[in-house]
Amino acid sequence: MIRTGPEFLTYIEVLRHKYPQYFIIEKYGSNEVILSQQKRYHSLYCIKTGITKCYLSDENGKEFIQEFLGEGVNFGELEFFSGHLSFCSIKTITNVEVYKISYQYYDFLLENDAVFNRLVLKSMALKIGFKAPRHSFQHSYSIEENIIRLQKIAPNYAKIFSKNDIANYLGVTLRSLNRALLLLK
Repeated sequence: MIRTGPEFLTYIEVLRHKYPQYFIIEKYGSNEVILSQQKRYHSLYCIKTGITKCYLSDENGKEFIQEFLGEGVNFGELEFFSGHLSFCSIKTITNVEVYKISYQYYDFLLENDAVFNRLVLKSMALKIGFKAPRHSFQHSYSIEENIIRLQKIAPNYAKIFSKNDIANYLGVTLRSLNRALLLLK
């Protein structure tokens, strides 16, 4: 449920010692927006500590949570490669520390560090590989079955995430989630 990237984080920390000027540490409290949908940014981020949510908002303000991001997960790379505005918003759930790196330094590392390049590609592949089965399961099974699966994957999910976030993650209304939770009791 919470995607992590320990291998990527470990290598970022190695690079930070080699190129300290490339990485800025930024701190955010819970419920703060790091990136906003449909805006242009010139930096990428790697989560050092904490949990965020990556979500899309529609024209009515309804959120659909793509995924929850934890330590070692990077974001902003899709916009770097595509040149488009930010696809999603990233908002903190807990206190979060991130490594921020400019496009210029990111590009330098991609061109000159084969290990970094491989880890970026691996991270992007894992991002795709994580989303497809989850979305398929959510659309193929009932809300109750999705909740049972969620409980198996993350037994403490209710302590970390709000009911509203869980509903948005499952792509259902809060009312439907509450009804399904009652049926499961």
